[in-house]
This record gives sequence, structure tokens and C-alpha cells, in this order.
Amino acid sequence: MSLLPFTSQLVADVGISFGDEGKGRLIPEIAHELSTSTAPVSVVLKVNGGANSGHTAAGIKLNLLPSGVVERDIPHLAIGSGVVADPRKVHWEARPLEKKGYSVYSRILVDERTLVSDLSHRLLDLAWEDYRVNILAEAPRGSTGRGITPAYLDEVGQWQITFSDFLAGRNYFARKFAQRCDRALRTIEHVCRVKAETFETFFEKLTAAELRANAEGIELGVFSKEEFDFNRFRGASPFSLNLDLLTDVYWQAGTALAGNIGEVRELILRETTAGRTVIGEFGQSYWLDKRHGYSPNVTASHTFAPEFFESAGIPVQAIHTFGVAKAYDTKVGTHTFLTEMEENHPLTAKLKQLEFGTSTGRQRMVGWFDAVEKGDVLRYGGFQDLMINKADALTHSGEWKGDLLIAIAYEDAAGRRYSHVPRNEAVRKTLRPVYTRHPGWSEDISHVRRFADLPVNARRYVAAMVRSVLNVAYGDVAQRWPKTLPNLRYLGVGPDPSQIIKDVPTGADLVRL
Repeated sequence: MSLLPFTSQLVADVGISFGDEGKGRLIPEIAHELSTSTAPVSVVLKVNGGANSGHTAAGIKLNLLPSGVVERDIPHLAIGSGVVADPRKVHWEARPLEKKGYSVYSRILVDERTLVSDLSHRLLDLAWEDYRVNILAEAPRGSTGRGITPAYLDEVGQWQITFSDFLAGRNYFARKFAQRCDRALRTIEHVCRVKAETFETFFEKLTAAELRANAEGIELGVFSKEEFDFNRFRGASPFSLNLDLLTDVYWQAGTALAGNIGEVRELILRETTAGRTVIGEFGQSYWLDKRHGYSPNVTASHTFAPEFFESAGIPVQAIHTFGVAKAYDTKVGTHTFLTEMEENHPLTAKLKQLEFGTSTGRQRMVGWFDAVEKGDVLRYGGFQDLMINKADALTHSGEWKGDLLIAIAYEDAAGRRYSHVPRNEAVRKTLRPVYTRHPGWSEDISHVRRFADLPVNARRYVAAMVRSVLNVAYGDVAQRWPKTLPNLRYLGVGPDPSQIIKDVPTGADLVRL
């Protein structure tokens, strides 16, 4: 049995692929497991990113708020200082959830040092995408258009506006906000060289995107369509804004949260001192980290466990890291995708019916399980537990009864083998995967709740995924491995919260299988 005690009161919920692994569903599982323990979950902290990192928990789709919102017994939801947050987006998510019976405002705490993102960042996001395509003649980056990277650029450029500024006077905020908007407009016009008529279309794009994203809130009667009309912020001339209206809207949205702005670091220290558990919920994944990923297909924040301490503002200490993956791989955008399935493969069509981005609705690419990527995350990032989702999606259906593939290494054109992910993208993109083949299964596993009840080929495939990851991380001589191995704590066999197997054998037992 792999449900061993957690090694710390701090738990990091991280992705070990390229995002979209199902990290949101992990939060309720940990909360339920610890609910009767001496260290129940009392805080879920959003660690990084912004409204670009979509998570789904208990059927609720979220972008900015922590997935712990679906667990009514978790008393605190926190947004750390490593997050960029649009105060309007906080309300756009919180108010419909309140209408549906989820308590948000009584539980949410936004750190004083959390960065404020706003419309200027979203316009810059669209402008830089236009610059890539029309000035540099490159492929679009595939940005979510939520303004996350430009918001982080304000941080490293030392132009921060933080949520603490909503606790100061309006004139102080308005002056900083006006300077920010001026910088953005000058950059859009003179650096990105966006055409005037293109600039006008940005407001239409944002309006259409938010009407789509907030359709439920409109249907519930929480918001009118006018709330999401960005055209009202356009100025009277090209490359200008209705600054007075925009300042009023953001000041009102921010100050409405005044009672929810405070010191997350004190909250976390208090709760851990009292013996309770804090979960850090990360957006994106290890391979989208701004330092460890591959530019330009990265996010603008750090996406793995060490960032927990920076965002929470507490001393570095032991943390239990939970790596989340799927039983196959997906990517979205213009990533190099070495294990991508052939477009005409019958499994490709099946998986693509399931795979759309939570934030953008974009179709994801699908591929075979890449143990090289995940093994490198274990070797260089480290994790104590694994959760693998969507094993049920690989069940044979229709006429296809083929093998399942796992990438265990890469090769170049000369046959040289790479057992780890090259850090040079120019090298990586020239490689091809080396696969092992594993027989599939035809039985429906979505109703299975005990590992022993899975079809034998399903058990062997799960074991092969784990063994392959360990081989990459530690080498293929098991006698030289660490005594304590990561365990596959949860195996997802369907989208519903109940469709999880929790009695998976230990990592060592899976290796023997």
C-alpha cells in the first residue's frame, strides 16, 4: 500500500509534464485523506502564475482561485506573493461560486505583496504576439492573453503595483496606474509597432474571450454582459485609453477586497505551528518553468516546489512534493513534442476528444508517455508521491487493439542515445524517442477502485510507467537506487472525484511487477 504518511505539513502540488496534468483534483484527495488526521488541511495556497493556469476540481473550472475552494471544510484560501492577480478576475470567479453555495470571500486572503495585473498587461500580451507574427515573422507563442508575462515584467522591471497599494490612498494608486498604462501604450505603438486598426481589435478580442469565459456568471445573473465589455476602456484616439474610467474600475475592484488583503506568511506560520497542513497549488508544470523550460514556450514564473517558500514568505524547510502526470502526454501551443502521436493514429482521435485547455479552450496535442521528462523532474526537482490521471482513456476501443508506448530515451540521427532531456533546445528538437511497447487492455477500468482488480495489462502498464521514470532518474540498475522510492499514491481512472485507485503497491513493489 502506498498511502504512507506525508513527510511534512507543507505539501507541493506540482506538474511534472507540460501542464494540464489534473493538479486541481489532487487537492480534494489530500484534504479527504487528512481530514481525520492530526494534521488536517487548513490552507490551500496558490503559489505562482495567474489567471492563465486553469484547474478543474470537483467539476468546477478555476483559473485564479485555489482549487481548495471546492472543499468547504478548508478554512483558508490564500494567494501568495508569487502570483499576479487581476482584482476584477477575483470577483469574476468568486461571485458566481458564492451564488452556487461555495464560500469564498470569508476564506480568501490575498498577500499584500501579490502583484496586480490589469488591462494594460493584457493589451501588451496581444501586442507582443502580434509583434512575433507580423514583425518577426515567427509562429505565435500561443499566449492565453491574460497578461501574465507582462505583469511579471513589471516586477523584474521594478514597476510593481501590489495589492497593498489598494490599502493606500487613491491618488497614490492612480499615479502609479497612470504611469503603467502610459508605458504600455508607448510600448505597443513604438516597440511592438502594432497598427492602429489592430490595436482597436484587441478590445473586441478581450470582450469575446471574457464573455465566453464568464458565460456561467452571466447566466446565473451575477453579472451583466456590460461587465465584460472592454470597448468602453478605449480612448478617443488610437493608442489611448479612457484612463479615468479604467482607474475607477480597478480601484473599486481592489478596494472591495480590502478586508481580504493581508499577510499570507503569518497565516501559514500560524497554521503550521498549530500542527495543520498547508497545500501549495502550482500552476503550469516543471517544464514550463521560466528557467528550466524552453523559451519562448515557458511561463513567466517558477513552477516547482522551491517557489513555495518565496511565494509564502516563510523559511525554507522540509516539503512533501506531489508530482502529477497523465498516463499519456499532452501539450498546447508550439512546443517541441518528441512523443506526439501520429495524427491518423486511432488513439489520437479518441484522446483529442478529451483534451482542451481549461483556460483557453484550445485543442491540445496528444502523445505517448514520456518517462524521460518525468524522470528528469524526479532527478533534478524531486518528489515523494505521484498521481497519474486518465489511465482509463487508454482502454482499447473500436477496431484499435494496439500496444501502448513509453519513451525511455532519445536518439539522434547517428544513433547516439540520450538518457536525459538535453538542456539545449537546438539539440532536443533534432531527437527522436526510443520506445518500449506494452500490450493494452479492452476492459472498462473506470469502475475499478482496487489496483488488484485492474486487468493484468493495465497493472503492467502502470508499473512500466513508474519503472521507466525511476530508470531515468536513478539509472537502470535497481540495486543502486535510493532506499526510499516515490510512490504512486493515486491512480485516476475517470474524471469524477470518486474514480481514483488508492491502494497502488509501493514503488518498489511496482518495479518488481
